[in-house]
Amino acid sequence: MASSATGVRLRQIAATDLPAVAQLLSEGFPNRSVSYWLRGLERHAGRPPPAGYPQYGFLLDHGGAAVGVILQLFARVGTGDAAVVRCNLSSWYVKPEFRAFGSLLITSTTKDPAVTYFNITPAPHTWSTVEAQRFVVYCRGQMYGAVALGRPVREAQAEVFAGQSSGLSPFEHTVLRDHAGFGCLSLVVRRGSEIFPFVFQKHWVKGVVPVFRLLYCRDVTEFETYCGNLGRLLLRRGGLLVRWDANAPAGGVAGWYTEKRGRKYAKGGWPPRLGDLAYTEAALFDSRGTLS
Repeated sequence: MASSATGVRLRQIAATDLPAVAQLLSEGFPNRSVSYWLRGLERHAGRPPPAGYPQYGFLLDHGGAAVGVILQLFARVGTGDAAVVRCNLSSWYVKPEFRAFGSLLITSTTKDPAVTYFNITPAPHTWSTVEAQRFVVYCRGQMYGAVALGRPVREAQAEVFAGQSSGLSPFEHTVLRDHAGFGCLSLVVRRGSEIFPFVFQKHWVKGVVPVFRLLYCRDVTEFETYCGNLGRLLLRRGGLLVRWDANAPAGGVAGWYTEKRGRKYAKGGWPPRLGDLAYTEAALFDSRGTLS
């Protein structure tokens, strides 16, 4: 899509654009370095998008220079008839002198009715704008919990995913393997013949307090059931607190619920489940290396 009067055109991001895209995003998000963006984009490049969808998203091109960008992280999630195409609308930035074209990045790139588009990091001052674009809230807040203080299920055992675990679906096996490669901590809980997959990401609040973020589980109620087992393993990995997406306080967990952060929006028929941030910017960009 092009405008002959302005010389601005909208086109897909190519692999050769990535250095310029990383530089542009670093300009728009000064607390993120160029290497931060390139690392995440490299991880994403290792996972081909569903057929017919862009690898990285779109940019505004003015005379061959990138002046605006929206990262779109497409993934097919689930298996068989339950598989759907999701698009994590990641970072969006337009140079100030081209802001008049900013809405073009959203309105022209989120029209496919077969795709569920979702935004997991909307700043509070953008909520009204996001809602005007017909996105709806699917997650209102987050729980923070000292889950190691919870009572473990006696007959259950939490352990690090070792690369092969019978009882997982092929998709779950791939999720745990891939996210371990991104630098996340992939775990399983075994209870008799049952097995439950989980992915966590360690980060530091204000650079000091270690917190594990729940990035993937089948259902958040499974995490709450086995949080005592998981929490003890995570505590040995250096983190007492865990945060996870929620729409209300979790009963029986020592912690607190907040709606000051964690709001998430989706547009389309298959919004992510709470506790499912697989293959999103949270995993691709924010993971810093393999956890020991």
